[in-house]
Amino acid sequence: MTAAQSPSTPKDALALARWLFIVALMVVAIVAVGGITRLTESGVSITEWKPVTGTIPPITQAQWQAEFDAYRQTPQYVLINGPAGMTLESYKFIFFWEWVHRLLARTIGLVFALPLAWFWIKGRIPQGYKPRLLALLALGAAQGAVGWWMVKSGIVNDVKVSHFRLATHLLVALFTLGGLIWTALDLVALAKGRPRAKLHGVGLLALIMLVVQLFYGALVAGMRAGTSAGGGWFNWDAWPLMQGSVYPDGVDWALGAVHAFVSDPFLVHFIHRWWAWAVVVVLVIVARRLRKTDRKASIVLHSVFGTQVLLGIFTVWSGVALWIAVLHQLVGALLVAATTWSAHLLSARRQDAF
Repeated sequence: MTAAQSPSTPKDALALARWLFIVALMVVAIVAVGGITRLTESGVSITEWKPVTGTIPPITQAQWQAEFDAYRQTPQYVLINGPAGMTLESYKFIFFWEWVHRLLARTIGLVFALPLAWFWIKGRIPQGYKPRLLALLALGAAQGAVGWWMVKSGIVNDVKVSHFRLATHLLVALFTLGGLIWTALDLVALAKGRPRAKLHGVGLLALIMLVVQLFYGALVAGMRAGTSAGGGWFNWDAWPLMQGSVYPDGVDWALGAVHAFVSDPFLVHFIHRWWAWAVVVVLVIVARRLRKTDRKASIVLHSVFGTQVLLGIFTVWSGVALWIAVLHQLVGALLVAATTWSAHLLSARRQDAF
């Protein structure tokens, strides 16, 4: 039997798991960089999608000028940054963050695709895992296409990207993150001779409710609705109240309930801040169920969602200060990871009970 035909071993499963955890960590990093890109309005600074040649940034003055000239045709420049007096030097700052975001995306693609090909050729992928790994690869490729689809909406249609497309972009990234972690945990279980976990019960409920919260968080970010509570630099009245009341004035129902629930900045922000507490209740239940069998996981989950709630409050108090808002997005990704881990532990514990 050749090396390429040799069956996988527990050691192979652990190697695959470590590789997936590394990719997951990189996804967390790109979510944070994506937050910086959004908050600095850098997303449409690069007006073309060049998967290969775009890896190299402009070097000469002529190349920089060409990129700047292309950006100057966008609604964002024509209506906002141009009248504000943006120069080539200030343009380089927003170009940098979008370029870093795209470069990190390409790096993640290579860090996933090349080892996958190697494990595949060497026959080191356990039975039944090839379709799941291919699905994760497809998600990564789709994420690149969704990212460009999102950016195009800000180049052609508006001064900012579509909040629906931004939400799609973020949720695909976080769904990929969850898939990477769940698969890695299944591989760890395989190495220990245990079956795959099956998502169910309160773990499944927690993840569904978290998806809703993340969706509304992305809408808040896309519509710049974080300041709709009337926040300034540590304006304490911006939470728990919005403009001096629990339910904000100004919600526009004229275009119907569906439009209001996904496109009115006041209502979207209101839902995001209060749905969070429903998520907290379910996560507390998850953490308490874990406490007897895995106290460490219970502590981690409590710590992450507690930090995330505080960061959300500080974000609106600060009037969406850059570094606090970026931390809020970063910890949101960590919360996805912690909730996925916790749901996996609950599922594995239930299967052990049978």
